[in-house]
Amino acid sequence: MPKSVKVSSEVGRLRRLLVHSPDSGLGKVVPSKAQDWLFEDIVHLDTIRRKEYDFYTKILLYFLDPEKIRGKLAQVDAEENNRKFYKPGDEQFFRSEKVVELQWLLADILSDHEIKLKLVASVCAIEACSYDTQKELQKLSPVQLAKSFICGTINDDKMLFAPIPNFIFTRDIGIVINQFILLNKPAKKARTREALLAKYIFFNHPLFAEYQENIIELPDTVHHFLLPRDGDDKKVTLEGGDVMVVTKDHLLVGVSERTSMEAAHQTINALFERNVVKKITIVKIPKKRDYMHIDTVFTQVKRNVWVMLGVFSKKAIKHEDADAVQRILEGNRKEDNLKIIQFRKKDLEKPEYFDNLEDLLTDISRNDLECDEKVRFIYSGNNEFPFDAREQWTDSCNLLALKEGVVLGYDRNDKTVEAFRENGFAVIHVHELVEELESGRIDPDKLENTLILMPSAELSRARGGFHCMSMPLLRDEL
Repeated sequence: MPKSVKVSSEVGRLRRLLVHSPDSGLGKVVPSKAQDWLFEDIVHLDTIRRKEYDFYTKILLYFLDPEKIRGKLAQVDAEENNRKFYKPGDEQFFRSEKVVELQWLLADILSDHEIKLKLVASVCAIEACSYDTQKELQKLSPVQLAKSFICGTINDDKMLFAPIPNFIFTRDIGIVINQFILLNKPAKKARTREALLAKYIFFNHPLFAEYQENIIELPDTVHHFLLPRDGDDKKVTLEGGDVMVVTKDHLLVGVSERTSMEAAHQTINALFERNVVKKITIVKIPKKRDYMHIDTVFTQVKRNVWVMLGVFSKKAIKHEDADAVQRILEGNRKEDNLKIIQFRKKDLEKPEYFDNLEDLLTDISRNDLECDEKVRFIYSGNNEFPFDAREQWTDSCNLLALKEGVVLGYDRNDKTVEAFRENGFAVIHVHELVEELESGRIDPDKLENTLILMPSAELSRARGGFHCMSMPLLRDEL
């Protein structure tokens, strides 16, 4: 079996990842709590499951673990099976070692009585549960308890505490950097339980047993509890959507609404001290809900192809009613607070600065990845106002590479899809692709330069794309 954990790029062939299927907690988000729980709106759970996320599961299995699904599709989707194949707590769940479900990893470790007692006590402490509730949780089976920790309920009817609906965004719980695992420190209270559950999984599940010495937790600033505001940059908050492994030697760290400058500082110190990478670039973006993490602003498609939001570009956005002078003026306007600083371990005192994202990403493609081809940028909304901002909001830049040049994105971002076509990419909807994969007419190993369109009416309203909904554990080296 290949190593469980090793990621040294954003686009090497994906072999293993962590995911979490939408659970009943998503169906309990109410309007009055939506923003507290980091949602912009309430979503329809059955639509997310059956018409959207289930297709994500199918595509991942066809590419990563085809034996689990090929030849079984009709049976899997038969109405009488009632989605048992997709439910982590069901005996018929697909339980792949390559498309790894967080909920069953959690159930696995809860079979250890000591871990179960510790985790029940920890969750009850942060959720201010009564002692009776703590005893009630201790009586649950590992499978039931894992579901309760995530959904906040017992048997889907008795609510004990709030759900953690953001658990589907597994990218944010941690990041694999080569053979190290950097754990997160969430910025928002709504994600505290996620970080706790993830920590117990990484430190206790056999899947990660040989990497215990390679798990990195960032320390808090001394006297951090005396700092005046939740958003103070001296607090250490880090989420995986702000971390990208572009090569084995080069890491990008975003400073954003969710990741603080102090966390970037601590990350540089921790990773350089342990020789994890040789170069770290800090990408500071405005602290705006529009952007959230750097992976909502740009992601990589190929060695020489990136998708990005044009507002951070040196290229003018095409306003339909703008004249030449306006386009030139707006093209020269720098986005407030964008700052890019690159540190090298061998010479920390002499950082390098970049004026815009295009220059940084071009440098990565040409110098880090030694790519001789022309570096190309595909812009959100085809760099046309107002489609650039509209489609970035629905994650046009938040794409997951299954392999170099084959990426997953939402079908609703029409102008961005148009930009992919103009750059020579084939575009295929997942409904069609699943049929082709099942019949054998398309071989995943031979698929190239393709944007796979995923249904997105409800998932996109949860404010995360497929880059967010994945934590790669293993990729082939480029």
